[in-house]
Parts: sequence; C-alpha cells; structure tokens
Amino acid sequence: MPKKQAPTDGFEIVKAVGLTLPDVEATTKYDGSPVLKLDGCFMAGLATHPSAEADTLVVRVGCEEREWLIEDAPETYYLTDYYRSYPLLLVRLSRVDRDALHDLLSVSWRLTSLKVPNRSRSHRKVESTRTP
Repeated sequence: MPKKQAPTDGFEIVKAVGLTLPDVEATTKYDGSPVLKLDGCFMAGLATHPSAEADTLVVRVGCEEREWLIEDAPETYYLTDYYRSYPLLLVRLSRVDRDALHDLLSVSWRLTSLKVPNRSRSHRKVESTRTP
C-alpha cells in the first residue's frame, strides 16, 4: 500500500491558531509533515499513520477528555488502535471550527507545557520575584 500523502492546506488554520499561543513554533517532522511544538516538544500535527483518515490532525489531550469528545462528536473526533495507547486525539479538520480548534490547541499547549523540563518551575520563579 503506498504511503498516504498528508495535505498541508488543512494545516494552515491549525498553524495560524497555534501560533497565537505562547512559545509555539511551526516546524516539520522527519518525514516533512507539519507539526506544532512547544519548546521543542510535540503539541499537534497532521496524522501520517495509515490508520488515520486523510486531512486529520493529531493533538495531545488527556484520556478522559478524549473519550468525552469522541462520545460527544464522533463525526469530528476519533481514534484508531495505533493512537489509542497515547494521550492523543484524531480530529477531522474538515469538521472542526476555529473556536473548537483553539480550545483543543489550548488544552494541548497546557499538557505539553507540563512535559517541558523546567517550564513550570521557571514561570513560578518569575512570578515569585515580581513586586506588587
């Protein structure tokens, strides 16, 4: 089976919304597919695994929220066996609106920031040195 080419046009709105969040950068993976990263850590990108549908975003989410989203809007959110063991959600870009995308990327940003070494500690340190 030939490798599925992921379209990058659908990623333009993801990129535009994602870059409004602090310290997010748009880059590419080793295979050339676009991704958003926070301090070098994966936040969201186009799904390239053959189990995912074309024009699908893969985004970091918590497992409980993932189940709720899939149950609430299965036409927009889904999961394949390949992605099931990771804290990720598949999103049909043709079905998600800009506000929902912003909410998803904000959640992904928060979860990713917890994985970035020293990120939360350095922010607390800055806050604690401020004077009223």
